[in-house]
Amino acid sequence: MRIRTRASIGFMGLLLLALIATMRAGQAKTPKPVLVVLDKGDSELAIVNPGTLTVVGRVKTGPMPHEVAVSEDGRIAVATNYGEHQAGTTLSVIDLDSQREIHRVELKDLSGPHGVQFFDGKAWFTAEGAKKIARYDPATDRVDWTHEIGQDRTHMLVIARDGHTIYTSNVNSNTVTAVVANAERSQWTNTVIPVGKGPEGIDLSPDGLEVWAANSGDGTVSIIDTSTKQVKQVVNVGTKHSNRVKFTPDGKRALISDIATGDLLVVEVSARTLNKRVKLGSSAEGILMVPDGSRAFVAVSGDNKVAIVDLKTLEVTKTFVTGKDPDGMAWGE
Repeated sequence: MRIRTRASIGFMGLLLLALIATMRAGQAKTPKPVLVVLDKGDSELAIVNPGTLTVVGRVKTGPMPHEVAVSEDGRIAVATNYGEHQAGTTLSVIDLDSQREIHRVELKDLSGPHGVQFFDGKAWFTAEGAKKIARYDPATDRVDWTHEIGQDRTHMLVIARDGHTIYTSNVNSNTVTAVVANAERSQWTNTVIPVGKGPEGIDLSPDGLEVWAANSGDGTVSIIDTSTKQVKQVVNVGTKHSNRVKFTPDGKRALISDIATGDLLVVEVSARTLNKRVKLGSSAEGILMVPDGSRAFVAVSGDNKVAIVDLKTLEVTKTFVTGKDPDGMAWGE
């Protein structure tokens, strides 16, 4: 009996040690769906259970990651390690199930990687310092395509559903570039579209008919007709320094974060009118729409928190903490 008791105690002790090790690592099983949040001040990606709002894992990235995208199958995240003053030259490729960085991709001359979006199994991203956009293939662990934009500080990008047009916001050139491919996507041509001052946030309407560029320097939104590749309207929304713009999944509203005031602006798309300003705190930055259209996550970077906005009531329902200076976020199914 003593031998069995000691054996039992030994086995339970091993289980306890394993549990303690897991808790110390701050890791639990990655949920599906999953929310990932980049904490710039920690150079870290937080893996969040969106139901309980608990951080189930943390993964170190390269210096000062700004934006992140999750692959269509929900298996990997790619974070752009922007660094300080565009000095970053790497991507962090993170396996979400094992909660570890599996590749640190050296970009060499593609400095200042920033906006990123998955399309057709690959991560497409901007490189501000190089004035280019590029594409990373996780299957080969290679950057397999680059394209010259030639504008100053190409910041964010959005890709049309058919994959034949990419729109970039070029902050310091006061332009948006429409990059259009031929049928085989073997050749790409640029159309440079003058917009307002300092376009940072950019999004494509769900119906594909409009691109909205939120101009950080003059409080306006430039609305581009995707058929003509020209600005058809400019709306003054009164932002002090707009950071991001995102359409709701139904396309009826657009949310704009104002980093200067800490507000989230809710704009009615068809009427082009401001519906509401939602006070969030200090430095409202990244915006993520939940695919079902029920809520939006907004990074309130100056307060080191993420706010949840109910898209029906347009009220903040909760806030939670992931780390220092949260910004870019992504959703995985």
